[in-house]
Amino acid sequence: MKNKTLEWLAERLDELRLHLSRPDALIQLALLGLVTGLLAGGIIVAFRVAVEGAQAGFLPGGLSENYEALPLWARFLLPVVGGAIIGWIFYRHANGLHVLGVARVMERMAYHQGHLTLREFVLQFVGAAVAIISGHSVGREGSHIYLGAASGSLLGQYLTLPNNSIRTMVGCGTAAGIAASFNTPLAGVIFALEVVMMEYTLASFIPVILAAVSATAVSYSVFGGEPAFAVPEMQLGSLGEMPLVLLLGLVVGMFSSLFNQMIESVAVRARNVPFWWRATLAGVIVGLFAMVVPEVMGIGYDTVNAALLGEIGLALLAVLTITKLLATVASVGMGIPGGMIGPSLFIGATLGSLMGLSVQMILPQMQIDVSFYALLGMGAMMGASLQAPLAALTAMMELTHSPQIIMPGMLVIVVAALTASELFRKESLFITMLKASGLDYNANPVMQALRRIGVASVMGKSFERPDSVVERSDAETLLEKGPEWLLVQGEEGPVALMPALDLARFLQENQEVQEIDLMAIPARRDEVAPVHIQATLQEAMELLESRGVQSLYVERTTAPGIQRIYGVLTREQVESAYRY
Repeated sequence: MKNKTLEWLAERLDELRLHLSRPDALIQLALLGLVTGLLAGGIIVAFRVAVEGAQAGFLPGGLSENYEALPLWARFLLPVVGGAIIGWIFYRHANGLHVLGVARVMERMAYHQGHLTLREFVLQFVGAAVAIISGHSVGREGSHIYLGAASGSLLGQYLTLPNNSIRTMVGCGTAAGIAASFNTPLAGVIFALEVVMMEYTLASFIPVILAAVSATAVSYSVFGGEPAFAVPEMQLGSLGEMPLVLLLGLVVGMFSSLFNQMIESVAVRARNVPFWWRATLAGVIVGLFAMVVPEVMGIGYDTVNAALLGEIGLALLAVLTITKLLATVASVGMGIPGGMIGPSLFIGATLGSLMGLSVQMILPQMQIDVSFYALLGMGAMMGASLQAPLAALTAMMELTHSPQIIMPGMLVIVVAALTASELFRKESLFITMLKASGLDYNANPVMQALRRIGVASVMGKSFERPDSVVERSDAETLLEKGPEWLLVQGEEGPVALMPALDLARFLQENQEVQEIDLMAIPARRDEVAPVHIQATLQEAMELLESRGVQSLYVERTTAPGIQRIYGVLTREQVESAYRY
């Protein structure tokens, strides 16, 4: 009875895999998105509890970001020791891993169909936790995104789902990471589609939405529904301030480009330095800054809140902006595992607040809302440094719950993003980190389209597997089954694919022949290579090119040493699927 139940479950799972290979398997993908969101939300909650619990345990007053109250020696030693611990962990276990976080997710999506590993998951969890607890200038959002994406990827791999479905589950985990970080589910959806998946289709939109909502619900149930930042009511004073908004966009765009360039320069120069020394050196640099300006330690959400509430003076804002930038460049450029979104928001908030206060002093007759410019600076810095303008605008809207932010927000984000990308020719921080690590990123639109479709949804299932030499009677019996293709078997497996029609024509024209060599008769014969049933059409196309063949047979290991062939796939079928 137990064996029959297991067989029934295996058959149902096989049916699910075949269905998920299609790009329009909405109901199944929606369910997977929901499950991924719940799983990712739980892991992100565990990460936050671990980090904030550790911080509350040793920081004065039991406050999770109260690094300012630490004595001078502790502010220096904490990031140094943290860097040394991270260096030792990665030296022992990273095995040449160059980059984690969002950049790693993007690289795995581009070249490995979203397959992330359990080892990297553990390294990200432990490494980022140590980095944040020890006061390194990194954020938690990048770690949340990676942990969420890895949750979806590992679940899909465990169920041996098609790779196109695993890619969608990675997008679901990405959305869950952003949504659970800020209680901003819509921003999570837009970020996943805009930055990681780079596609807007119904089949990806629905599961990603469900993942973001479910992850937010999990986070809400543990931490409450308060947004990440204390945003007061604010709005644009008058249309006369629009030139100031434009100027802020230009300033933030230039600052973002500087930020990007400095991280790239440090990362390139540090690439050949042993990670142990890099991580420890990053700790020394952050520790030196922290002795003078303790606000640079950790994520810095408390400082962002103070900037949003207009509680920081002009001189301190200038110092915070510069020191946070330098500390983040040291941490991120040296390879400390953590996020870049949090520091970007910090720098944007202090830069925007700095400009608002400056204008207030120069033009006291203008009723400038400093908090408003701090928020605009956050959105502009996020949009420019990550090259994710729509995600940045959506995050601003969800944080403020105010439609009045839309018009100035659109202007400042677009100007900042254009300044960085067009005037200074800077790509997103994630792509910059990939290239600085010696990796590349390919966003070819043709490949994007092929990645959305699994080979199982396109393969031909009407085929038979005759030996290379068959008797006439066997050939006639075989053709009576009406196959479209013949996958000719050699001594060690399939050797060629030919149309069954060619064999039928040969039999009709040669009535006297009793033994037929399928490799010798006049017919179209394509050399073949195997492709796994999990593969996408992109992988199939790459295999066709690399092996120099015209056709593939789709297989999967059903038991040790036993391969089951599910169908055949020709180059024409792959190209037709892309065109239509």
